[in-house]
Amino acid sequence: MAIFQKDLVVENNHPLNLVEAEEIDEVSVTRPPIFEVYMRMAEELAKRSTCARLKVGTVITDRHLENVLAIGYNGNARSFPNECDGPTPGACGCIHSEQNALVKAPGSVRDKVAFVTASPCVTCAKLLIQGNISHFFYRELYRDPSGLEVLDRGGVTTVHYVRWMQDWR
Repeated sequence: MAIFQKDLVVENNHPLNLVEAEEIDEVSVTRPPIFEVYMRMAEELAKRSTCARLKVGTVITDRHLENVLAIGYNGNARSFPNECDGPTPGACGCIHSEQNALVKAPGSVRDKVAFVTASPCVTCAKLLIQGNISHFFYRELYRDPSGLEVLDRGGVTTVHYVRWMQDWR
């Protein structure tokens, strides 16, 4: 059975939640699903961000959720000061976490899955499409939701993933 079955509709309108629901037993009640593990990794990476306004983390995996392909968090370029270039939201000069992860991810791998602590801006959404991301999980809604519309137009499945957010803390 494929991990992603587009014909199934469940909570969050995403089939991965059904896979989780079907696998609940004594063991899975005490351990978080792999989707939550990757999202928690993204949350931990966000703590490394040097952006003054919004700290964001990204984890990119293969489509089977077996291998982490790349990680990223937002901040200034390598060897630059660990601070924003300016105070203007959207123009602070920080490289976005998705961009940092995408430059490290292998381009030849198709159907990658991204776990990000915030939904993307329009530019990052376009880069995610170009980077062969097939599924995009996010925790928080970015101030401008247009990036989600771009992902949708580009055929990327988006999931507002908050199902297990309060558990296992």
